[in-house]
Amino acid sequence: MARRLTPWRWAVLGLAALYFLVPLTASVIFTVDVPGHGVTFDAYTRILSTDGFVSSLLLSLELAVATIAVVLLLMVPAAVALRLGAPRLRPVVEVVCSLPLVVPPIAFVAGIVTVLKWGPEHLSRTPLFQTFVAIQNENFPVVLVLAYVVMALPFVHRALDAGLRSVDVRTLVEAARSCGASWPRALVRAVLPNLRGALLNASFLTLALVLGEFTVAQLLGFRPFAVWIYDVGGSQAQMSVAVSVLSLLVTWALLLALAGAGGGRARTASDRG
Repeated sequence: MARRLTPWRWAVLGLAALYFLVPLTASVIFTVDVPGHGVTFDAYTRILSTDGFVSSLLLSLELAVATIAVVLLLMVPAAVALRLGAPRLRPVVEVVCSLPLVVPPIAFVAGIVTVLKWGPEHLSRTPLFQTFVAIQNENFPVVLVLAYVVMALPFVHRALDAGLRSVDVRTLVEAARSCGASWPRALVRAVLPNLRGALLNASFLTLALVLGEFTVAQLLGFRPFAVWIYDVGGSQAQMSVAVSVLSLLVTWALLLALAGAGGGRARTASDRG
């Protein structure tokens, strides 16, 4: 039964809508209302032809996909193993995963820069020197993926932990194992389908984090989408705001696409069941 919305809830929803819609509406008005020329959409029509737009957006999307893959490959087996084999270590892992929230981004970047400088100076005669060079490739900076994985840990851990709390993982794994499934197969075929919602939430949060992250990329000298918007804003204010509005819409579209894909698979599995 659908829950009835009380006046208090309508008021909260209205305030939330105003909080998001007022700045968005003001941004759109700023981009289309040119003093002396009236309403024009030049700021939006010139976006695709602006130098660096496509490359920076593709770079951010590639970084987001890589970050989501790496952080889920790390955290899903760890979270399941923690729940099955060492539940007493869960507070320790929770504290470790929450550390990126209390470490300022500038301090985090300073640590990364120190390591990147220390490596070439002390490992220049070893094969590891090429590793330090490769992870700073401008076409696909792996060092950003590593940094984003660390920054996404708090959100991914929370999402997976909430999902695992709602599932009897031990019973699922024992049932799969009793049917002859190996540990990896039990994890993939029995546990992961029941964590679809948690995996989608973790992916949503990581995608939003990577698309909007600025400090680390800027200070390390790379140019993903957020940094490109900042650079454009220095000379073309309306273009910068127009790209920000467009990026917000693109992010929403990607999140809705992921939610739709997850919902479609869930309905298919439910229909088969």
